[in-house]
Parts: sequence; C-alpha cells; structure tokens
Amino acid sequence: MPPPDSPADAASEIDVRALYEALVEPRVIEEKMLTLIRQGRIAKWFSGYGQEAIAVGTTWALGDRDYILPMHRNLGVWTTRDVDRERLFCQLMGKEGGFTNGRDRTFHFGLPEKNLVGMISHMAAMLPVACGLGQAFRYRDEDRVACAFCGDGGTREGDFHEALNLASVWDLPVIFLVENNGYGLSTPTDEAVAVDDIADAAAGYDMPGRVVDGNDLFAVMDAVREARAHARTEGPILLEMKTFRVRGHEEASGTAYVPDELIEEWTEKDPVDRFVATVREQGLLDGDTMDAIRSDLEARVDTLAEWALDQPEPSSTPEEERDAVFAPSPEPEPPSPDAETEETRFIDAIQDALWAAMEEDEDIILMGQDIAEYGGAFKVTDGFVEEFGTERVRNTPIIEDGAIGAGMGLAIEDLPAVVEMQYADFISCGFNQTVNNLATTHYRWGKPLNVTIRAPFGGGIGAGPFHSQSREAWFAHVPGLKVVIPATPRDAKGLLRTALTDPNPILFFEHKKLYRSVRGEVPTEDYSLPFGEARIARKGSDATIVTYGVGVHWALAEAEHQAEANGVELEVVDLRTLVPWDRETVCQSLEKTNRLVVLHEATRTAGFGAEVAAELGEIGFKLLDAPIRRVAAEDLPVPNAKPLEDEIFSAEARLRPKVEELLEF
Repeated sequence: MPPPDSPADAASEIDVRALYEALVEPRVIEEKMLTLIRQGRIAKWFSGYGQEAIAVGTTWALGDRDYILPMHRNLGVWTTRDVDRERLFCQLMGKEGGFTNGRDRTFHFGLPEKNLVGMISHMAAMLPVACGLGQAFRYRDEDRVACAFCGDGGTREGDFHEALNLASVWDLPVIFLVENNGYGLSTPTDEAVAVDDIADAAAGYDMPGRVVDGNDLFAVMDAVREARAHARTEGPILLEMKTFRVRGHEEASGTAYVPDELIEEWTEKDPVDRFVATVREQGLLDGDTMDAIRSDLEARVDTLAEWALDQPEPSSTPEEERDAVFAPSPEPEPPSPDAETEETRFIDAIQDALWAAMEEDEDIILMGQDIAEYGGAFKVTDGFVEEFGTERVRNTPIIEDGAIGAGMGLAIEDLPAVVEMQYADFISCGFNQTVNNLATTHYRWGKPLNVTIRAPFGGGIGAGPFHSQSREAWFAHVPGLKVVIPATPRDAKGLLRTALTDPNPILFFEHKKLYRSVRGEVPTEDYSLPFGEARIARKGSDATIVTYGVGVHWALAEAEHQAEANGVELEVVDLRTLVPWDRETVCQSLEKTNRLVVLHEATRTAGFGAEVAAELGEIGFKLLDAPIRRVAAEDLPVPNAKPLEDEIFSAEARLRPKVEELLEF
C-alpha cells in the first residue's frame, strides 16, 4: 500500500489509542525518572525527553522480526516492543531482576527474543553489527531488516562509514537511522559535522538519504515504512531524524551550554504535544480519553518504579561471575589412538580444518580481505569460493572493525563467522569490536557468539614493523576472549576445528613462518583438541622451557643441542592456548625439573611470559631451585632488515645464554 498523503490519513489507518499509549508511556517513565533524580533516589539518567517519536514511530513501523539496535535515549523502542516491564524497571534502577544482573546499565544489553540489540558506549559500534544481521537475512532469504540507531556525534566515527560502505557494497537490508539531536554531550552538531544534513552522506555510499522531522510521529512512521520496503528489496538507506535534546547529556550534566531560546524553540515542537494536537483536530481521539490513558500510565509507572526501587541490589559470587564470561563449549573429539596420519604442512592443516568444517556446517561464513578468488594473502582459502560460493566466502573492503562487527551480527543470528585478518598487525584497526563488543557480550547479556578471528602473526621473514608483530598479550588481557596459538600441523587442525564450534569469540593466531616451513603427521580423520591443555613436546629432567607457537621449535632445537653437547635434558611444554592456559601441566613439569625458562617471540615487557612467570612464581615457588628466566624479543618495533631482526630483535638468539645461565645457577 502506498504511504498516506498526510498525517491525518496516517492516523486514520492505525489504532490511534494504542499509538498514543505507546508514545506517552516512555514520556511518563521519563517524568518519573526525573523526579527520582531530583529526590536523590537514583544517581543517573540519560534522558530521551522530547525525542520519543523517533523510538516509538520506528518500532511501530517495523515488523516484530526486524532487528532494532537502539541507543540510550530510545526507551520507547523497548516499551513499544513490549519488553517485560518489571525486569525493565529493575534494569533501569540497577536492581536484582534486571536483564544484566547488574553487569551493565540501562540499555547496554540485548534481547534476542525481541530482536533487540542494545548499545555499547562506543557510539557507532553497533552499525557494523547491523550489517552482519542484514547479511544473515540475505543469506537465508528472510523478509527482515535491521535498523541501527546512531547519534549525530557517532557519525564521525569510522564504524559509521565502514558500515554504510559494507551495507551498500553487499546490498544489505539495513536502515541506518541517525538521531540528530543537536549536541554530542556539549558540542553542537555544527561544530562536529561540516554539512547541514548528515543524510547527505548517503550519496557517497550510493544509497538513498532522507531528512525526517523526528518530532513528528507520523512522519517518522511513514519514513521508516518506506525505508523498510526499500532496504528489503534494494539495499540500505540512511534516515536522518532531526530532533533536539532538551535535557542534559545525562541529567546531572544539565543544559547550561545550550541557549535558552533553542530549548524554547524545540519545546514548542514537542512530539507528544504535536500528536495530541493532530488527533484532536481530526477528531480521532478526545481529550478525556487521552487524559484517562495518561492517568492510568502514571499510576502504573509510579507503582512499578516504587516496586523496583524496593528490590535488592544485584548479588552474585565470584564463581557465578566467572561462569558468565564464556558460553559453555562442546566437548572436543580427539583423534583415536590408532588414527591414520599423513605428513602435512602447517598451512595445509589449517586449510583442511576450515574446509572440513564448512562442508560439515553450511552456516559457516568466511569474511576477509582478498580471501575469495585470490585465496587470501597466504592462500589459506585458495579454492574455497569455487567450492562454497560467494555468499559464504566473502571479500570485504579494508574494514577490520566493520568486518569483525559484521561477524558479531552473523553470530547473533547463530551463523558462525570466521574473519581473516590479512595480517594480525591490522587487528589494531578492529580492536574496539574485538575487545569491547565481542568480548563482553556473553558476560553482559548471555548471548553466545561463535566468531573466530584468524590472525597470521609473527616475524622471522623480514616483513618489517607492520607485518611481523606478536600481539597475543593484548587479547589475553581481555576477559571474554579465548587465545589459541598452535605450533604443529596436528594442533593447528585440531584446535581450529574446536574454535569453529566454540560459541565464544576466539583469536586464532597462525605463525606465518610456520605455514610452509613446518610439516608433521596429522590424523586424516575428523578430530578436535581441547583448549587449556598444554602438550609435552619433549620430555626432560633438568629444566623446563614453557613456550608456544614458533617458540616451540626454537625450544626443541635448543633441547636437541643441549642433549648432544652437554648431556642436558630439557623438557619443552607447548601451551597451545593462552586463554585458557594450563598451569597444572607446567607445575607437573617443574616437579621434575625445578628450573623454568619462559620463552616467546613477542616483546618482553608485559608479554604473556610475564604472566606465566608471575603465576609460577606464586603457585610453584617451592618447586623452584633457581629464579625463573624469561626469554623474549627486545622491546623494539620489529626491524625490516633480516639481519637486524635475527640478531637484535629475535628471542631465538637469546635462548641459549639464558638456558646455560639457569643450568649453572
């Protein structure tokens, strides 16, 4: 049906009474919260007062199966989607019974059963996630769209532009909705945005852009209905909703920086008052009825708020909080003891694991730069697009944050995502999505996210400071991420198969130097290996070297030298995973050897070896006959010239002196 020609026509086609109630409910809640702030009974409130038409109108115009990704001034999204009011008020008050159990505040959570995904504090971060949701709808050919909200300030962030570009290139059913309310905290929009209309940005991404009166409920509804029809069939669209924030950024900050006349001007455009005037003028709802609806809402909201305030503070135990960080994982299926094997290169083992997983699970989707026809920078995905098609093997633009965020959107829709970083170094451009979005989601609101980030890393090939870094310690420090670093083809295949079925975000580091230089016997049958179980790569009795990745091969070479030259037997422990890491196996080794070297390629200061050394110094102190030695790279950027890398940067050159020093202690 074509859109109505006027607000009156629009009003005549809907349940005006229900729409009025939907619009007024968030206003009544706002008024109650502002009262509670003044009374000192709550500490903080991010007000959407005067902006309700955008949240309510958008939600009303979309289907229940469409996703909405709102911001913190969009209370009306949640009420119009009819979330449980008791739990909602407990969430707003930070009480027991809220949706996040006190782990996050207000609207920083998702409700998959309502197709709602709340924000994180990084303003544009959810826009790439909407792209992943849209990608899921296209893949399954579903009549659904994702509508992602963003403030005017957030449109200056890279995620905004990465998301718009990705959605346009892939023709995704996404509505980007900019809520332009005049200020980013205290900075006026015209001091942060060079154009008058943010909707003009749409032209740069070959999508329609439309400016909408965000304080006119009917205009919002009409625009979103039209946008949904366009997005579903033709691809993304950008809506800029013009409105104004008449309250402070958060209530305590006030509005002293806003000219009084500006607030007065926009107060006259109040969306509730405008709706009331329209329906009264058209005789669609009388004043007595509206007064009765408001009075009933005020009574219900007052009762709910007072009840919620009386609820206890959230309580938990350290064990419960730890258990909330990761979703439960399936049990791995190790190879049978008599499994047939064949000699395989490291890179082929990774390729075999990925190929087998995609054959087994048709929902796995790969994304990354140049991974399709080109086969990836290291040819790991060579031949994949011919076998699995472009819908499952997708070249992305150069958008690390956008690609990882899209992976999260796929995972929300239970499509496992594998995102390849061309080089692990480039993940710094995807850091926010990795550590703030992916890592925190299960802990905050319980959604498992099967996202595997494959990251070719490490030096030794003369690739210089931007293609050789070992940054695994960054991610080992972040609760909610698992960090996996195989050293052998057998482990590479088995651990990757585990990662691809694990419902948690995983950093899977693949050492570039090992790709074609290391071979080993690999079971030909399907198998997976457990995380958190170290491997004794070589047995010994005189000292233990704990390491991972390329360090395992350095340690084995040194152990061979010491055995031949000095009759010394070094035990080599390959951690295989850093999160979780296997303390028990290391302690068992120390019970035999009583001496410990911790070895890794990454720079020394705050490297993961420091964590291992500190932990073993605490839990294994009585087992030690000598101080723990750490062997790592110099605290330098990785130099480009191969001699500099080998002689000055590499940890390999420093291993032997440290081992001999330890043995002589």
